[in-house]
Amino acid sequence: MQRDQLADFLRRRREAIRPAEVGITDGPRRRTAGLRREEVAMLAGMSVDYVVRLEQGRSSQPSTQLLGALARALRLSDDERDHLFHLAGHQPPPGDGVARLARAGLVRMLDLLGDTPALVISDLGEVLAQNRASMLLMGDHQHFTGDRRYLAYRWFTEPSARLIHPPSETSRHARQLVADLRAVAGRRAGDPAVTGLIARLSAASEEFRELWASHEVGVKRADRKTLVHRRVGPILMDCETLVTPDLGQQLLVLTPADAESRERLDLLRVLGTEEFLAAP
Repeated sequence: MQRDQLADFLRRRREAIRPAEVGITDGPRRRTAGLRREEVAMLAGMSVDYVVRLEQGRSSQPSTQLLGALARALRLSDDERDHLFHLAGHQPPPGDGVARLARAGLVRMLDLLGDTPALVISDLGEVLAQNRASMLLMGDHQHFTGDRRYLAYRWFTEPSARLIHPPSETSRHARQLVADLRAVAGRRAGDPAVTGLIARLSAASEEFRELWASHEVGVKRADRKTLVHRRVGPILMDCETLVTPDLGQQLLVLTPADAESRERLDLLRVLGTEEFLAAP
């Protein structure tokens, strides 16, 4: 681990980012160049003290999970992210497989979308990055570990994962998850990350085994679904999916499908803002 180089790199990247790039208002009294340490800590989901120790070269070796969170918070390019991992004494995440991070360009698109819910998902269904609007709508899906990182695994093993959809849509959504995974399995034939996930799902869920045996294949591009929020009720959303050229990552953008859903989404933003302001 190259502590001094790591500290210098993190400090310079923090100072190079404009607050507006990450959705933070740049007020007239702001004196700090770039982001404050407190803002990096908030964006990365870690303590301010740890960010300070990293920048002062006094920290222990950060984990790959923490490095991934820092890479997202600092909007690092792929080359910068790999450099960060090398400075911290870790191998960068591979170009494919379960350890990938959201591509820097897709994370910047999340920022640009602002109040429109959006998230970056791997081809195996791991949420790699979300904007705040999607967290208000769907909850934070970025901090699961193990097989729980995968949307399909939680769907078929945890009944609570289905509460976000009305009962009338759960069967269709289950088929879509399996059909999408079947397409990934064909594209990444022999990949142990894929075959292992399928084997564990087959062992854990009879419903998954039955749907897998039907051999439906389909990659979602556009969809309309109802999301049930505990505070504002059902919201009908149109979902557009943009994929990277290698099909490894997807940008999912959700927009309200009718006037009532638009009003409920607006209410949810207000409720979320009030909750945030009351937190301190």
